Amino acid sequence: MIRLNIIVEGQTEETFVNKILGPHLGLFNVFVSARRVETGRKRGRIFRGGMISYLKAQKDIELWMKEDKGDDARFTTMFDFYRLPNDFPGFEEAKQQFDPYKKIEVIEEKLRADIASPRFIPYLQLHEYEAMLFSDLDKFHHYYIDHNSQLNKLKQDVSGVTNPELINDNPKTAPSKRIIKYLPFYEGEKPSAGPIIAEHIGLQQIRSKCHHFNAWVSLLENLNS
Repeated sequence: MIRLNIIVEGQTEETFVNKILGPHLGLFNVFVSARRVETGRKRGRIFRGGMISYLKAQKDIELWMKEDKGDDARFTTMFDFYRLPNDFPGFEEAKQQFDPYKKIEVIEEKLRADIASPRFIPYLQLHEYEAMLFSDLDKFHHYYIDHNSQLNKLKQDVSGVTNPELINDNPKTAPSKRIIKYLPFYEGEKPSAGPIIAEHIGLQQIRSKCHHFNAWVSLLENLNS
């Protein structure tokens, strides 16, 4: 049995892990706990969610590793590459890469080296959580009923896209921004809408479209091997 502790960027990712990814990994005797990255403390209160800086994320990762020293404990991240703080290890080197997957590889490897623990598995979303929802846009109908016109426009916007992970990280055309353009309510409903839509799409469909995500899940499935 493996206990997998996942530090996520926000509430949407936390819900996705708890409702979808965690139960799936349980079938492989990998039992998941998720918590949002710590962003600050005030008068004994801990604030979580959002990516402010690498130093805060690093501190939170290392703190959890100190809290859970068991040999059966593993740790991983679920952070978005989109708008990643520029103090992340390898950030400047990654910017020089043309291939988006290479950008991610550079940062993940630098992150692995910086945390420097065999119990740690770095993972970044390419480019952000919403990329996974483009695996099947028809499933948006389960949350956004009677929005056919808007959803058709969203489909047209990405009609030539075969790999959702490659939808770029431009502030106007990133996956979440494309959704909000046609479904403005999504911006405020993301923590509930994002996981519900993903649940209707299904993990296997997402994995078939999102190759970097699939590689991460495959690795997690085999932590007991």
